[in-house]
Amino acid sequence: MSGMERLGLSLLHRVDPERAHGLALRALQLGLVPAPGAYTSARLRTNLAGLRLPNPVGLAAGFDKNAEALAPLARAGFGFIEVGAVTPRAQPGNPRPRLFRLSEDRAVINRFGFNNAGMEAAAARLAARPRDAVIGLNLGANKDSADRAEDFARVLAHCGAHLDFATVNVSSPNTEKLRELQGAEALMGLLKGVMEARDWLPQPIPIFLKIAPDLSDAELSEIADVARASGLNGIIATNTTLGREGLMSAAKGEAGGLSGQPLFEKSTRVLARLSQLTGGEMPLIGVGGIASAEQAYAKIRAGASAVQLYSALVYQGMSLVAEIARGLERLLQRDGFGSVAEAVGAGRDEWL
Repeated sequence: MSGMERLGLSLLHRVDPERAHGLALRALQLGLVPAPGAYTSARLRTNLAGLRLPNPVGLAAGFDKNAEALAPLARAGFGFIEVGAVTPRAQPGNPRPRLFRLSEDRAVINRFGFNNAGMEAAAARLAARPRDAVIGLNLGANKDSADRAEDFARVLAHCGAHLDFATVNVSSPNTEKLRELQGAEALMGLLKGVMEARDWLPQPIPIFLKIAPDLSDAELSEIADVARASGLNGIIATNTTLGREGLMSAAKGEAGGLSGQPLFEKSTRVLARLSQLTGGEMPLIGVGGIASAEQAYAKIRAGASAVQLYSALVYQGMSLVAEIARGLERLLQRDGFGSVAEAVGAGRDEWL
């Protein structure tokens, strides 16, 4: 991390977290953030459900909710980018304050509630996206929707022509009863509508499902069965947690989803179990608590074909992306792996 980046992070941490988030996006748009491009090599290049990635380090949804910084994010070093979540209609989300730093825990709690400008605004920005980046959209449902399952298909139908992939997000804890859609019957119906919407796109794209880390083993088994039966292209494990074990920060009691370092072990165990349940045949994306190349590598060895991060950027800045990619290459080389794909699942049993 450069001295300038360290200074910028220090200044951002002196203001309200949500305002700091907005300032970080503005800094990206103004070109004030490191933009080295995606670090890549023969060892790091990987295939994720047909997507050709320069490296397996992606940006998780939530950072750029409205697809406002696509070009600068494409230059920030990520192998792929996920924006959103986006709902059919614009909605303000939950009342402020709704974002909290837990600095002692290197964590974040948010209860945004799918605040976004809606699919019309997102589609307009995505239409002007850089074409040399892999960009996907996190699909959401309006809080007051009469048919939340249909909302996911509507957003995909409206924005899908401009995407490389899309993610069905039924695991946010901040929209009441949304996680109920993770049940087998409800999920199968929802995914059927999404897959039908995909069939009408000019070019079919991979569809991923993002799940919660707080699921039982039986629920994970159901999701694995539904994923196979519905034709899903992959699973993102995991979203934020409702758990609060071992936290030290003053904001630990705030309602919402917890992300960052405390989520690492829980999310990695879910990832490894999903890898076991799917027999390693379905691409998995590991998310939750990644703040170093070693942690990204642990996710890959647990069964992930690629990884995503977000909360660690709050504490370590955008230069972390290139650091992780370069570190991953060293770790793969150290252990004798010629590619990311060779390492996927190599250490899965350590987490079971």
